[in-house]
Amino acid sequence: MFDYSARPDLLNGRVILVTGAGRGIGAAAAKAYAAHGATVLLLGKTEANLTQVYDEIEAAGHPQPAVIPFNLETALPHQYDELAAMIETEFGHLDGLLHNASIIGPRTPLEQLSGENFMRVMHVNVNAMFMLTSTLLPLLKLSKDASVVFTSSSVGRKGRAYWGAYGVSKFATEGLMQTLADEVDTVAAVRANSINPGATRTSMRAQAYPGENPLNNPTPEEIMPVYLYLMGPDSTGINGQAFNAQ
Repeated sequence: MFDYSARPDLLNGRVILVTGAGRGIGAAAAKAYAAHGATVLLLGKTEANLTQVYDEIEAAGHPQPAVIPFNLETALPHQYDELAAMIETEFGHLDGLLHNASIIGPRTPLEQLSGENFMRVMHVNVNAMFMLTSTLLPLLKLSKDASVVFTSSSVGRKGRAYWGAYGVSKFATEGLMQTLADEVDTVAAVRANSINPGATRTSMRAQAYPGENPLNNPTPEEIMPVYLYLMGPDSTGINGQAFNAQ
C-alpha cells in the first residue's frame, strides 16, 4: 500500500470536486477529503447515492459538501459551462479535481466489440473527462495550489487482451494527464497526476472479475493514502507522474 499518513487538517479550506462520488472509490475519496477539512463537491449521475454520501459527511461533522447530479454520458457542452459557472458563483474557485467516474463496458476481443459500445465507453471515460478538465481549468488556475488527479488502471499502462474499450480509454487517460501536466508545468499552480487503484473491493471490480473473492482485495477506504497525498500540499511540485495505490 502507498505509504503516507495525512495530518488531520491537510485539506482545510480546500474545495475539491469528485466525479463518481456516489459509491466505491469516489465515495471513499469524498469522505476522506471531507474528513481532512475539504469542502467536497459530489458529482455523479445517481442523486440518491450522492445524498447518502452527503448525509454521512454531514453526520460526521465535516464541512458541508454539495451534491451535483450530472450525467457524464448525456451531458451537452453548454451543461459543462453551466456547471463551471455555478461552481464559480458558489465557491469562487477549485483546489482539486478527482476524475474517478468511468464505465467498464464489455470485456471482449476487439474483433467482437461493437462500435456503439466502444464509443460509449470512450465518451464517458475520455470525452467527458476532457470536457470537465478543460471547462474547470480556469477555476483551478484561481487556486494557489491545485491538483487534478486522474484514475488510471494497470490495463491503461500495458495493453492486455479482452479489456477492449476500457483499456484503450485508460491509455487515453494517461495521455490526457501527461499532456495537461506538461502544459501547466511552470506556468500555473496546477499539477496533474494519475492513480492506478489496483484490485479494490468495488462493484466495477466484481463486474470485471465475477469469480473472484472480493474479500481478498482491500476496501476503497484502505487505498486512500495516495489520494490524500496527491490532493494535498505535500505533493506540491509533483506533476505528470503515474502512481499506484497499492
